[in-house]
Amino acid sequence: MSTRTLTAGPLRARLRVAALVALGGVAGANCRYAAALLAPGLPGTLLANVLGAFALGFLVYGTLYRGALPADVRLLVSTGFLSSFTTYSTFAVQSATARPALLVANVALTYALGFAAVLAGRTLARRITGWSA
Repeated sequence: MSTRTLTAGPLRARLRVAALVALGGVAGANCRYAAALLAPGLPGTLLANVLGAFALGFLVYGTLYRGALPADVRLLVSTGFLSSFTTYSTFAVQSATARPALLVANVALTYALGFAAVLAGRTLARRITGWSA
């Protein structure tokens, strides 16, 4: 199944894609809520965004190196689950309403740890798939 099926193709196929994304979204939103309960405020948002960046890095590079994940799984996990689990809007609002020093620290940490998490996900994907540059 192509990711283009969401906007083109038979209605049944588009509904299937929408259902996969919705199912992943429900699971991701619930996990995001759990993260907020475990670590309220900025720490919970940072945790969710960094974990999501790691998972997306693993998913993207694991698929690139191995090609093992079908489009259905990628839609369920990346577009559905991870899009609901991670939250740029909450990060932006929490940063904008924080004291200036905390705003700078939060933005710097979120981006630095987010990029590091993607690289760690890529490294894990390489090790698992046996791919080497």
